[in-house]
Amino acid sequence: MKSILHIITGLEDGGAEAVLYRLITNDSSCKHTVISLMGPGKYGPLLAQKGFTVYSLNMRKGHVTRTGLTFIWECLQNNKYDILQTWMYHADLVGGIIGRFAGITQIYWCIHNSTLVRGQTHWKTLMVTKLCAALSYVVPKKIISCAQRAIEANVSQGYAASKFCLVPNGYDLSLFKPDIFKRKTLREKWQIGDSAFLIGIVARFDPQKDILNLIKALGLVKKRGIDFHLMMVGVGMESSNEELRGWINSSEIEERVILLGQQDNIPEIMNGLDLLTLSSKYGEAFPNVLCEAMACGTPCIATNVGDVSVIISDYGWVVPPESPDLLANAIIQASDEWKDQLLWASKKEEARRHIEENFSIQTMVASYHKVWKVENN
Repeated sequence: MKSILHIITGLEDGGAEAVLYRLITNDSSCKHTVISLMGPGKYGPLLAQKGFTVYSLNMRKGHVTRTGLTFIWECLQNNKYDILQTWMYHADLVGGIIGRFAGITQIYWCIHNSTLVRGQTHWKTLMVTKLCAALSYVVPKKIISCAQRAIEANVSQGYAASKFCLVPNGYDLSLFKPDIFKRKTLREKWQIGDSAFLIGIVARFDPQKDILNLIKALGLVKKRGIDFHLMMVGVGMESSNEELRGWINSSEIEERVILLGQQDNIPEIMNGLDLLTLSSKYGEAFPNVLCEAMACGTPCIATNVGDVSVIISDYGWVVPPESPDLLANAIIQASDEWKDQLLWASKKEEARRHIEENFSIQTMVASYHKVWKVENN
């Protein structure tokens, strides 16, 4: 059994973190250990509950400590890991360098970011990516990315193109699946009738997600006389967020919005929605929420960032970023189709089938094994 050490920047509620969690909890062929450069976040305790060894170095964002670096060095020296897999730019840099000095030859990087925007991406992150680009020719054996757009974006920054391997994210389709009971439970809890058109967004409140784009679009949808409810889920999607409430009030949709904040019952939420939206303007690679929603039979509308068009394909709507008019038009079209029960039922089935055929967790684990050259029993 191969022994694999994963070093990741943090274990908060993010895309790469979720992929790491799904990967190792669905891989019984290898022994996995995790080091988080920062805190335990959301996934540290969840992994520990499942019996995985997780170390949190508690470094501040964008900073390294001598204690933390020493711990990684000693961990690599004192344990016989067959593979070192690092996740995200800072962990790629720190883990990659220490791993090479420790004599590890099987080093693999993982990159999930598709856009680096000067003025919006922190200057330290931009500096780290430049260093990683230079080191990509000599440190990692391979670089795994979940999205073709992410590969193209990072190659344009100077990364070694020959090192990249495309491994799309995979999902537990026994967890994310159509479930009438979950739909009923969510709607009864929030007193939303089954005949109401419920739109949702599951994302953290962050400039990357361009929540204002969605709020403006829904203001236009309201003016067109479309009845809807909006459920907002994620860190910062809370009534205490004065900036968010200001946007909602300005678009005059406050009576239609439910702010839930961070939630753990994502399969229930995805089943309860009629439509999931993602309004990001940059930085996405392979948004997990779209696949999770579609696996539950919930069609999606999203902006054309990262590999969104690959995920949604012909089974939803893809619009340009930062275009509230076009986003509003897509939502209105979705609302019109939703009113046709047979058409909408077919759309839901097609969305689920697309995810089943292309993005299962078993396919993703097998793809990582192929990159790592792990023999499956």
